[in-house]
Amino acid sequence: MKQIAVTLLLLILVSCQYFNVKKTTPEAILNEELKTFNWNEVDNYPSFSVCDSFQDKQDIKYCFETTLANHISEQLQYQTIIVNQDVKDTIMLSFLISEKGELLIKDIEIDSITIHEIPDLKASITESLNSLPQIFPAVKRGQQVKTQFKMPIVLQVN
Repeated sequence: MKQIAVTLLLLILVSCQYFNVKKTTPEAILNEELKTFNWNEVDNYPSFSVCDSFQDKQDIKYCFETTLANHISEQLQYQTIIVNQDVKDTIMLSFLISEKGELLIKDIEIDSITIHEIPDLKASITESLNSLPQIFPAVKRGQQVKTQFKMPIVLQVN
């Protein structure tokens, strides 16, 4: 009988650790959640109203980029550009879409020869972006967020 009592007493003492409840703080839960977060992707890309019919994320991104490129090229076609030599260049446009849907130009990379031939090209591109239709910002986990893009623009003037 003593052996059973001693065995039960040892089992009770050893099993006490299984009844301890670990307390977690909200900060610990938040830190764990932030570790699983992919900060480089959004749930929905920025878009224009013409892109509303698309459901796939990549289709919306393609529609946004195509609409933006078409708008810039249409605006540049209205301008009379006179050059001494043919210009064929790819311009890199870096921009930011704010969480309010505002487009902010970060950088426009243009070759020096193109700048020499078309000195007001940066101003023309900036001006064309001022007449864009309303941009709906990107969404990440139900919140509107900033997104940054780098987009090539092919310029060909004969």
